[in-house]
Amino acid sequence: MSIGDTWPGLLLLVAILALLLYGQIRQRVALHKWLLAPDASAVPDGVGAWRAVFSQLQRLHKDEQSAYQALANSLERFRLAAEALPDGVILLDGDQHIEWLNATAAHHFALDAWRDIGTQIGHLIRHSDFHQLLASDRRGGPPEPLLLRLNGNGPEQIVSIALIPYAGTGTLLLSRDVTERARSEAMRRDFVANVSHELRTPLTVISGFIEQFTGATPPSGDAAQRFYRLIAEQSTRMISLVADLLTLSRLENDTQPPVDEIIPMDELLDTLCAEAEALAEGKLTVVIGRNSAGKLRGSSHEIRSAFGNLVSNAVRYTPAGGTVTLAWQVVEGCPVFSVSDTGIGIPAEHIPRLTERFYRIDKGRSSATGGTGLGLAIVKHVLVRHQGRLTIQSEIGRGSVFSAVLPASRCVVAQAATL
Repeated sequence: MSIGDTWPGLLLLVAILALLLYGQIRQRVALHKWLLAPDASAVPDGVGAWRAVFSQLQRLHKDEQSAYQALANSLERFRLAAEALPDGVILLDGDQHIEWLNATAAHHFALDAWRDIGTQIGHLIRHSDFHQLLASDRRGGPPEPLLLRLNGNGPEQIVSIALIPYAGTGTLLLSRDVTERARSEAMRRDFVANVSHELRTPLTVISGFIEQFTGATPPSGDAAQRFYRLIAEQSTRMISLVADLLTLSRLENDTQPPVDEIIPMDELLDTLCAEAEALAEGKLTVVIGRNSAGKLRGSSHEIRSAFGNLVSNAVRYTPAGGTVTLAWQVVEGCPVFSVSDTGIGIPAEHIPRLTERFYRIDKGRSSATGGTGLGLAIVKHVLVRHQGRLTIQSEIGRGSVFSAVLPASRCVVAQAATL
């Protein structure tokens, strides 16, 4: 066979090889383009062995996308969980730059969750104690938690701050609002100190007089009578204090609703008026003003204690010649027991704290009047248990009005008279 006879076959073979090479190059180009921008929905259609390659790539890419989406969902759940925490959370890098923070931390430190990312936290929270905490963190030791007073957003807050190392070089900053806890602790300490002081004074007086009677020359006659009278007064003071402490403790710890009794307010007003006149010893005028709200549903013992404390306070702080007025009426649909006096009045800055235990504007005057400092605290707790509230209006030199406002549902017979 001559060369001329084989030439067409060779050309055909070359053409076939060229087509196969072109197909391979085309598949490689398609693979290269897809690898630059992988898209499971746009995987090239392979031919021959390339079909299996592209099919496997498509499956691997879908698995990768599923794993990526699962990881993204997990991260989002963790982010939402951190956002929902009642505590503040700030992630800091090795140089104490903010990487992320939740809304609670932003509120505690008056930060912006987007603007402040990447900023060194020491530049945003300018407080010497906080800077010392950051410095101790840099030194490597676990720093002790810090209590910081902050007022970036609204009223002052007391925030507990702790730094926790994580991921080798990172730091987790946790912040917790402990304002109420710190306030409660302060009130507890004040309460213990006040009780100790209130009990120490009469005990000291009684102990001193007893020493007089047990000495070599005990007092007699008028001196003995005066000592006996003072011992009796101080004993009565201690008994009153202990009784009020027990009443307050019972009110604070009683989780049961008050007993629903029908309280005849006409009789209670007459009783309170008579007690006020006895306490005033003729130095004041005690009158019953309006009485139009009908009967009251509630615990007669607790209501009697609360209203009695309001009346006795008014008598104690009204100078001789003044007037104390009791009223039981409907105000804006709610029954209200009010006690108004022509006393010395209360400065406005003291009114919000009057229901705190042992809070006194003038401690010397309060002791002289014989009060225990727990009366208004008892009033507050009784009214809260009856879904009511205490309102106070006062003007220096012209007197005060203390009003126990109760819900309309506790008025048994509400008459039409209103203010």
